[in-house]
Amino acid sequence: MATESFYSRLIGKDMFTDKGMYCGRITDIEVDLQRFRVRALIVSAIRGSYLYDLVGGQKGVIIPYNMVKAVGDIVIIKHVSPSPLEE
Repeated sequence: MATESFYSRLIGKDMFTDKGMYCGRITDIEVDLQRFRVRALIVSAIRGSYLYDLVGGQKGVIIPYNMVKAVGDIVIIKHVSPSPLEE
C-alpha cells in the first residue's frame, strides 16, 4: 500500500515515456480525497522535451495517474503520440 510519503516523494522526479522520451519534472499531485487515490500528476514540461513539443509549451500539464506504468528513481508513463490532425 502506498503511503503519503511515497506520493510526496514523487514531486521533483523526472518523467519519461515508456519509449524513453523525456517529458519533464513532476511539480504537484492531484488527489481524489473522497476515494483516497491519486487522480493525476502535474508536470512542468521543460523546454525542448517531448511533452513540451506535444502540448505547445503549456505549463502545468495534467497527466492522469492511470497512465503511470512505473515509479522508481524516475516515473515512466505510457507513450502518447499526437493525433494526425495535430501534426
